[in-house]
Amino acid sequence: MYAVAMDMGTSGFRLQAIDLKEEKIISTAISTRHPIPGMNVIDHVNFAIDVGQDVCHDLIMNAINELLSLLKIELNKVERFAICGNTFQLSLFQNIEIRDLAYAGEHKLKALGVVSPKRDGGIFKAEDFGLAINPDAEVIIPPAVKHEVGADALAMLLKTDVLDRKEVSLVVDYGTNAEMGLIVEGEVYTGSAAAGPALEGQEIKCGMLASPGAVSDIEANNGNWRCYVLDSEFIARRGDLVNPLDGSIIEEGEMHGYAKGVTGTGVIATISCGIDSGIIHPPKIGTPSKRLHLQDRVYITEKDLEEAGKAIGAIRAGFFTLLHEAGLPLDAIKTSYMSGAAGTYVDARKAQRIGLVPTTASRIIQVGNTSLSLARDIVMNPDYIYELREFARGLRDKHIMFATSETFKSIYIIELAIWTNSMPFDMYNEMMKLYKLPPIPTEIENPKVEKLVERDIPVLGELGIEILDEIGVRISSVLDNCTLCKRCMKECPEDAITIKEEDGKRIAVIRSDRCGGTACRRCEEVCPTETLRLKDMKISV
Repeated sequence: MYAVAMDMGTSGFRLQAIDLKEEKIISTAISTRHPIPGMNVIDHVNFAIDVGQDVCHDLIMNAINELLSLLKIELNKVERFAICGNTFQLSLFQNIEIRDLAYAGEHKLKALGVVSPKRDGGIFKAEDFGLAINPDAEVIIPPAVKHEVGADALAMLLKTDVLDRKEVSLVVDYGTNAEMGLIVEGEVYTGSAAAGPALEGQEIKCGMLASPGAVSDIEANNGNWRCYVLDSEFIARRGDLVNPLDGSIIEEGEMHGYAKGVTGTGVIATISCGIDSGIIHPPKIGTPSKRLHLQDRVYITEKDLEEAGKAIGAIRAGFFTLLHEAGLPLDAIKTSYMSGAAGTYVDARKAQRIGLVPTTASRIIQVGNTSLSLARDIVMNPDYIYELREFARGLRDKHIMFATSETFKSIYIIELAIWTNSMPFDMYNEMMKLYKLPPIPTEIENPKVEKLVERDIPVLGELGIEILDEIGVRISSVLDNCTLCKRCMKECPEDAITIKEEDGKRIAVIRSDRCGGTACRRCEEVCPTETLRLKDMKISV
């Protein structure tokens, strides 16, 4: 008898096979992307509304079934499947109403005839979803706190001891859709910042998710930089010592020749070291090539710096907004928890120096992937969802919608001025005064860092890990007025689109996991006949 636990993230999926009798993990399978076009949850929402929820549901199920096939178990012997993720992802998995998540305001929802479904979770059958496992297997879905606060937020609260803290504490799941919670005397202030994918290594020129071959950390050494690269077991190993100005190798490390790209934590470390050394003055890189060179021809560009800065700014604006809403000074946070892959592999002190962790935190605790951990708890004890329901109902929660918060908007404008418009850091508090907001603390603590796990998935299982690089399927549409100019192919930043001729028809074919979705639309914009439209795309047969 087997079980499968799944973390359904905004940037990718993680699955683990579990032997129910032995109560041990057998194998792990992960994807490096999400099958729905787009780079964050807002993109996914827009695509689902424009193209159709059924299409998105089918994309998700195809991807999950691909990953299931990589777990190296007899799928017809799977008795349970538990899944954890944010509210939108789980709603698409269940194929239930999502428009209540997309639109703010009761009047708008009423005009559309939208009725919010209950999101209490439950136990279902695998055949209800089209999972390629035993059709009678139990599929266990945990509850949401409310429609804005999903099971992944429950996970980061329950899989840490943050709720037991007497001091003001912050917990953040660092990722594309950065969920965060501020705990003040038992009350939880929650928010979710659409930070974008840069901190997970996407939308970065040489970027990749945390997987073997990723540069995950940098250490400065007398003007040169030591790279650290993830090995096949996701452990950061010593790489080359390089000159960041030109990439020349000063000393080879054990991971010489193994780097394929840089993950989000490597980007964070690069920015921190670059600012400390004076090479970076956002948004500029002061090298002849306007790049920072790592090992094996991996590099960071000024565009990468800008994308990462936007994500850093969104997260910092988020936790400052929570503090302001709680009526607390911006130096109130003393303990900060970091969860998720980025929160696990990043050097916590470097993250704090560039603003991803409150400067006043004297204790930083790195806890790993709490969402997958909660899914494992549920799959081992299905009745646990009833306890989760009670917990969710009793949680003293106040959710702050950052999209409509004037405080968030004001702080994020300042962050953008820093990261995209060359405003010096020392002008930050002058700008805060203009918006009648309290000043941010400028002194950085020397925090005590506790890393509870070496990698975000601590145990991979005796059969190890499989990585699915191409999780998406092809979506396509016939283009009646296409001139075969192929401007769309040249314009696509991810090389996601192909135009082909078949049986006298001109067809656009898009790889769904590479497409930037409705937030990009560059292919649509350059089409001279306006015949290419994402909303016309259907899954290719």
